Amino acid sequence: MKAVRNAPPTIEVVDVDEPDGVGELVRVVATGICASDLKYLQFGSTQIAGHEFAGLLDDGTAVAVEGFFGCGRCEQCEQGLFNMCIEGPTAPGMLSPGGMSEWFRAPRNMLVPLPSGLDPADGCLVEPASVAWHSCHQAGIGPHCRVAVVGAGAIGILTAAAAQQMGAAEVDLEARHPHQHDARELIGAGLPTSGYDVVIETAGSESGLSRAVELARVGGTVVHLGFYPPGTVWPMDAAFSKEVAIRPSLGYCSHYRRRDFAEAAALLASRPELTSTLITHRFPIEDAVEAFRVAQDKSKGVFRVVVEP
Repeated sequence: MKAVRNAPPTIEVVDVDEPDGVGELVRVVATGICASDLKYLQFGSTQIAGHEFAGLLDDGTAVAVEGFFGCGRCEQCEQGLFNMCIEGPTAPGMLSPGGMSEWFRAPRNMLVPLPSGLDPADGCLVEPASVAWHSCHQAGIGPHCRVAVVGAGAIGILTAAAAQQMGAAEVDLEARHPHQHDARELIGAGLPTSGYDVVIETAGSESGLSRAVELARVGGTVVHLGFYPPGTVWPMDAAFSKEVAIRPSLGYCSHYRRRDFAEAAALLASRPELTSTLITHRFPIEDAVEAFRVAQDKSKGVFRVVVEP
């Protein structure tokens, strides 16, 4: 089968054997490229790429595949907190073969059926939408909550939409580029002012962290989604002076037997404008090198680039 393999500093399209072993065989329909895939190349990964993907089972069931595999046995996994797996979650595309290939074999418990109204060709957005949904859950967003999101990439847009879905009284979004402002207006998010109960930082930058603390009210909460480079200066003095709580959000999991993945899939099915707006480019797997090149420049109208095996 054809697959896209990390070959730092770039990728290559290769022919490899179909995956064997235990688990369900998924015919991959679409795989997204995100910033993590680009970082994995910097880290030197030589695995098959891809952790945002969806496809079809033998019986035609459309599924998205969770991008964290816990051991399934430890105390954390038994509670549904596989992102906190004691043995360390497996990360396809970095630590194990990913889903940017024609076929992928996944543990059955990591498959989430797609709801009607969500095309499997768009199902690769369930993974980043789950990251967004989890961050809002970590923040405790609900009615009467004023929310600002810093960073208007795909995950920033999805985070704002998730906050709206959770019933936030106000959701505003800080964007930089014209296409990001267009998306902000499309989903009905305003421009940030000040004094927010919750601020979610999705840009993954030092300046984004500082801006998030600046936007938070006294006693507010800042949730951050990403890993920051070594040497990042955290705005602890500013947070201390306002008693702003800073809380990390790692991936996604299950809460009270309801999976972030299922919630995110339902969000996308209910708001089709999200998939049509955020998937800006599609490439056949043979053109994966060009797809990765396009994905690296977010200033030219790019949200998510999708590779179709």
